[in-house]
Amino acid sequence: MLTKHYICPIPFNIMKMKNLSTLLTLAAITMLASCGKFGKNSKGGGIPDDGQLHGVAPGNKYTMPKPPGMVYIPPGTFHMGPSDEDVNFAYTARNKQVSINGFWMDATEITNNEYRQFVQWVRDSTAAKLMGYVKNADGVDYVDWAKAKTIKWGDKSTTEKIDQLILSPENRVFGKKEIDASKLIYHSETFDNKEAARRENAGRPRSTFIIKKDVRIYPDTLVWIRDFSYSYNEPMTKRYFSHPAFGNYPVVGVNWNQATAFCEWRTQYLNSYLSSKKRAQESDFRLPTEAEWEYAARGGRSQSMFPWGNYYLRNRKGCLLANFKPGRGNYPEDGGFYTVRADAYWPNDFGLYNMAGNVAEWTSSLYYEGGYNFQHDMNPDIRYNAKDSDPPRMKRKVLRGGSWKDVGYFLQTGTRSYEYQDTAKSYIGFRCAIDLPPTQTKGK
Repeated sequence: MLTKHYICPIPFNIMKMKNLSTLLTLAAITMLASCGKFGKNSKGGGIPDDGQLHGVAPGNKYTMPKPPGMVYIPPGTFHMGPSDEDVNFAYTARNKQVSINGFWMDATEITNNEYRQFVQWVRDSTAAKLMGYVKNADGVDYVDWAKAKTIKWGDKSTTEKIDQLILSPENRVFGKKEIDASKLIYHSETFDNKEAARRENAGRPRSTFIIKKDVRIYPDTLVWIRDFSYSYNEPMTKRYFSHPAFGNYPVVGVNWNQATAFCEWRTQYLNSYLSSKKRAQESDFRLPTEAEWEYAARGGRSQSMFPWGNYYLRNRKGCLLANFKPGRGNYPEDGGFYTVRADAYWPNDFGLYNMAGNVAEWTSSLYYEGGYNFQHDMNPDIRYNAKDSDPPRMKRKVLRGGSWKDVGYFLQTGTRSYEYQDTAKSYIGFRCAIDLPPTQTKGK
């Protein structure tokens, strides 16, 4: 941090200087005689009006808080890929040494309660617009949240004003008026830095790289039935996302597009608050890259097969160390028939829970079989913003960690699989990452 000094004048007659050494000695004394700080200039700013270069900060003093529910993953180097020889995947997951920059990551998978905050924000903002609770600035309508927070849900007058959000009469059960989940749409606007950075795109208008799309954000609760033919899972469909008993369980039924929209909303939600306090805005929340995810899952154990080490799925007492499909299908043996709480089992050495088992997790990376061969060894990543019209092959996103319905092989930190970005499953969730420096401690 640059320190500003005000130089106190020391009277002397430079014409009486006898030699250069005397001049240098007095210059050193003058520099050490700092006795104050720069004051504000006559115009009220913080920069002295003396014609010299002092620098301009982009905002207020930086105060980095610890992001709630996140842990810091320090920078480091590890061997990415299988920790044991795997002939079948020698090409698609080739062992390679890479280095990862430090970042923050959610200690647990995003839970139903956390995702529900996103759902209710979209619901409230949509209802506020229908009720006219908006403010206009520069020709753009914004939600007036002071009024939006006063909406009385269940009130007859409110229901009449937001009729467009309510299920139509033919879709109601016993005439009950409920929110139509398909109407909960998040409007996403992002800037594609990767495309803008291409040399061939130099000089193109900024609007070319702005991606706008609408995303339905309510989880697909029918995945519990759809994923398992000839299996009775209706109770999970009816209760998993809506019942408080599962509030701290990982959200599922969320596809890659919805997970990405959640990260964008989380960024917007934070930066809107920081702007209201006239504080500097922070980096974007995002899905971790495949390399970041594996590095974080290993917890500093570069050559270990699992987040807890080698080589077994049980501890010395015979207790299972993760939520998966033990043996030939003894689902409840590990303590959970389906998913378990997002903070179940012991965390790894970085403080991350369930980096193996419970639910598989989306990453931001495109799944490409030979990707390890040409990715950089510094923060490796391969991305592609697939459009709806793209072939299915271009929509494959890397999954990591294995899930409650997977065998032990998928729990290995080096095992990679994929799913299509527009597909939701009952065994896939996600967690967020954000690029911030570590929390400053007192005196450091």
